[in-house]
Amino acid sequence: MSSATLAIIGGGLVGASLALALQDAARQRGWHIVLIEPFAPGSVYQPSYDARSTALSYGSRLIYERLGLWQAIARRAEPIQQIHVSDRGRFGATRLLAMEEGVPALGYVAENAWLGHCLWQALDQQVVEWRCPTEVVTMQRLDHGYRLGLNDETSLDCGLAILADGGRSGLREQLGIGVRVRPYGQSALVANVSPLEAHRGQAFERFTDDGPMALLPLSDNRCALIWTRAAADAERLLRLDEKCFLGELQQVFGYRLGALQQVGARHLYPLSLVEAQEQVRPHLVVLGNAAHSLHPIAGQGYNLSLRDTLALAEVLSESTAPLGDFATLQRYLQRQTLDQQLTVGFSDQVTRLFSNAQPLLTAGRNLGLLGLDLLPPAKRWFARQAMGLGVRSL
Repeated sequence: MSSATLAIIGGGLVGASLALALQDAARQRGWHIVLIEPFAPGSVYQPSYDARSTALSYGSRLIYERLGLWQAIARRAEPIQQIHVSDRGRFGATRLLAMEEGVPALGYVAENAWLGHCLWQALDQQVVEWRCPTEVVTMQRLDHGYRLGLNDETSLDCGLAILADGGRSGLREQLGIGVRVRPYGQSALVANVSPLEAHRGQAFERFTDDGPMALLPLSDNRCALIWTRAAADAERLLRLDEKCFLGELQQVFGYRLGALQQVGARHLYPLSLVEAQEQVRPHLVVLGNAAHSLHPIAGQGYNLSLRDTLALAEVLSESTAPLGDFATLQRYLQRQTLDQQLTVGFSDQVTRLFSNAQPLLTAGRNLGLLGLDLLPPAKRWFARQAMGLGVRSL
């Protein structure tokens, strides 16, 4: 039997970011943090054409600057200098420009493998103990924490358990934490694409009657594609050969970046808005996609989770109560409730509005895009939401 002050279940980007955010407090207060992850991270970063990527808001850059990690991440993070938002076949469009917002970039796109590499390299193994590759298979509630049953037939007792094992968390279900699920009836087709022309830091949000599309700038003049379609049509697109797929994509996206020349491996993800009905219990916090999984088109999901992570680290570090104290955890949730409500609502409403072919709605959203350019306060509000600065400065 072993023990820890705090156990983080899931060593992905959210779990590793929390471990990093708590390192200083752990050193000062003698906390023992254990990070439990089923998949062992590599010690060397290996670039790949097909690497999955994450859009980091400008607000997320500020968080990683506070954690001392941004300089490392920036080496392979592609800045978003402008976002072009348009509605296919209609005249409504708007552009968000970093220069107009007074920031070096509206956001950044970085490969998940690179983000993970930077995080894992920054963790102090004398403060954060890795249990990897290891999986938590059972969680038993104790008077002063949880007993975690591991797949190597050992167990770990902890005063505070952080459940950050993803949107399909089996442990969340095991604990009886319900979820609210609102299916979008869509799947996201995700791939990397190479255009003929330089992307010059442009990101594109393209809305169509069949679903929204995003093309985000990546390093090496690649673009990260997120193409949302009805589930059956997304399956059809997945099966097309490269030439036919690029042809259909070109027809929908247009020639803003010239001819699309190459597409990498394609992946499909069914889309729903998923929200845990409980995010805190005594000695337990549900974090990341296990707490809320959003539609990817607005690029808000990971950035919201990172703001949750920073808030949790700050509340835990400021508290004098034992880790796992329910009042402390409720204080964290109260602090983040407004941010979560606004971000989830913004992401969900934008997705539903721009995935609807009803004539009145299409006319309304078309006028709305025009209005953003005509009403600077509205455009600035929209830009601050996109930059992850909608609730509070960081």
